[in-house]
Amino acid sequence: MATLPSVSYSITIRLELDGHGSAVGSLTNAVEHVGGVITALDVASAGHERIRIDVTCAARDTDHAQSIVDALGAIEGVTVHKVSDRTFLLHLGGKIEMKSKVPLRNRDELSMAYTPGVARVSQAIAANPDDARRLTIKRNSVAVVTDGSAVLGLGNIGPQAAMPVMEGKAALFKRFADIDAWPIALDTQDVDEIVRTVQLLAPGFGGINLEDISAPRCFEVEERLRDLLDIPVFHDDQHGTAIVVLAALRNALRVVGKDLGEVRIAMSGAGAAGTAILKLLMHAGAKHVVVCDLHGAVHSGRGDLDPNLAWIAENTNPEGYAGDLRGAVDGADVFIGVSAPNVLGGADIAEMNDDSIIFALANPDPEVDPEVAHLHASVVATGRSDYPNQINNVLVFPAVFRGLLDAQSDHVDADMMVAAAKALADVVTADELGPHYIVPSVFQPDLAHQVATAVRDAALREQAQRSERRGGGGRARTAD
Repeated sequence: MATLPSVSYSITIRLELDGHGSAVGSLTNAVEHVGGVITALDVASAGHERIRIDVTCAARDTDHAQSIVDALGAIEGVTVHKVSDRTFLLHLGGKIEMKSKVPLRNRDELSMAYTPGVARVSQAIAANPDDARRLTIKRNSVAVVTDGSAVLGLGNIGPQAAMPVMEGKAALFKRFADIDAWPIALDTQDVDEIVRTVQLLAPGFGGINLEDISAPRCFEVEERLRDLLDIPVFHDDQHGTAIVVLAALRNALRVVGKDLGEVRIAMSGAGAAGTAILKLLMHAGAKHVVVCDLHGAVHSGRGDLDPNLAWIAENTNPEGYAGDLRGAVDGADVFIGVSAPNVLGGADIAEMNDDSIIFALANPDPEVDPEVAHLHASVVATGRSDYPNQINNVLVFPAVFRGLLDAQSDHVDADMMVAAAKALADVVTADELGPHYIVPSVFQPDLAHQVATAVRDAALREQAQRSERRGGGGRARTAD
């Protein structure tokens, strides 16, 4: 599948060239000739004979970017002075910072913010630990924790290489939900060490966002931390993806007039994301699902089942289908892929039921070419930003934590995630809904508020129900 020029590979080239009228046109022609896209052209300085121009271009990848530079440098009379990679420039020195919320302009303010006044606040928290949520950053803080073992599509690149991604997550938390998130990259991939380290760090946070930890270790890390901690633990690769998929599927089914409980679903991928998607879809009402991995359909007769695959075998594929993915797709209404590129072709999609739905989410190359899928399916979604219906976790994870923090919830469960999915789906109005618009833009003004409110209300309902089960003496917590 051809890759289009992207701002991710945006470069700015400073050139010096003759000042005659046709010189600038030669720059544009050279860039277009090698398949680049000029996004900005600025005159840095000008003289009678020569001018300096900054040309900003989008490229397909680093090699393509170099070919653009070479093409410009080959123009007669043009001198290349400097090439800047705009993505790397954006990351110089990191993308986030800590700022004080209170002024420290004089001795009085210093005495209240720090010693001796701060001692009174510390004593109050020691007497009543629940006050930490009210009197410290705990009420609005999330730890973004990784071991660097499954970073984006890059694999096991380690904790230091994972930091730019974790910083990005923290920036998204702040931008879309006004949450203070802190990147924590652990120099260990041992489950016991990860769990113990996060347990020791937890008192300073109101929630834990696990990120880019490879399967199957991520399942154990999350499960153990949920048992140990009194704050929500959320693995975004699993549950963020699952929430957006459920929301998108609810709207896609509205487009084609089908019901979640009736459709046949074929899935490719039984890792962290695939398992979470499966469990949330089933919790929301899906009944007819076949999951495939590298070895074909997951069924109870297979002899290579780890605990996660064993759960899938016990709870899906009641007919015991034992074939490959192509056979599972034959006659299905929905295909959901979180696996590998190009595992299906147009002929496979053509065998699905009428008004089929394709979610091909592998990045950067989906399980089936979206252009081909559109020839046979009524609704197509991918994980890519250059096609409609992008399934992107940023649509939900900031708002989910906003709702959990506002409810002062001590956990997150499937009902809260379904509430988030329903709220996200409902952001798309009936007038807007269509085959090419089943999920809203992350910049939709009211998106975060609607999702956060739905999660907060679900969490408070759960707290009230728990209080009633314990005897009705307590009340659900409300935000201070």
